Amino acid sequence: MNTLINKKVGFRNLGLIDYQEAWDYQEKIFAETLTIKTENRNLSDSEQIATPNHLFFCQHPHVYTLGKSGKPDHLLLQQDELVERDAKYYKINRGGDITYHGPGQLVGYPILDLDNFFTDIHKYMRLLEEAIILTIGDYGLDGGRIQGLTGVWLDHTTQKNPRKICAMGVKTSRWVTMHGFALNINTDLSYFGNIVPCGIEDKAVTSISAETGSVMDMHEVSLKLKNYLAQLFEMELFENPA
Repeated sequence: MNTLINKKVGFRNLGLIDYQEAWDYQEKIFAETLTIKTENRNLSDSEQIATPNHLFFCQHPHVYTLGKSGKPDHLLLQQDELVERDAKYYKINRGGDITYHGPGQLVGYPILDLDNFFTDIHKYMRLLEEAIILTIGDYGLDGGRIQGLTGVWLDHTTQKNPRKICAMGVKTSRWVTMHGFALNINTDLSYFGNIVPCGIEDKAVTSISAETGSVMDMHEVSLKLKNYLAQLFEMELFENPA
């Protein structure tokens, strides 16, 4: 465990980036953080180095990703159909089933050493959800949780027409996190018709734009979400261009 608590979090917007490129970048940062933690074990308190924290926002070109617990048949397209839809497909190492990423969707990748904050994965997931709930609440949307399901939902209380607006899937090792969340803002929801989203067959997917009837300002939404994450995690965010 860190003896140096570091709540500073370097923020970087990666823009529109290929999924594999972003995944490789995450893996690099993730591995570097784990290496620091390993080396700290053999150092005195005065010699230890504080582990860094990162928060990346981005958008991806059309892509489907399948988590470790997912079923390949939840992708309803063959390879030639993926090509027709200009979409890629990856099996990846986060939790969860299959999901879609694409333009108009804000994807967040926190690579945090939770030893710097709290060592509780359940709390970590709930705070990510809470940041989304607060963000969409600023646009008049009542988001919440559904028992047994991750992510953020609309009509979460009566569940007459529950709709997922934000999917989540994370990986952790020695309290270091990677992967994260995907908030549908101006997303082309037709792409979700090619999968069984998150392995859930009886619930729909929606976006802020679909619910409000307006094209949203992506920068404005991302700024709100970044600020809520900083508040909830008590982060000291700073811009990290590199």
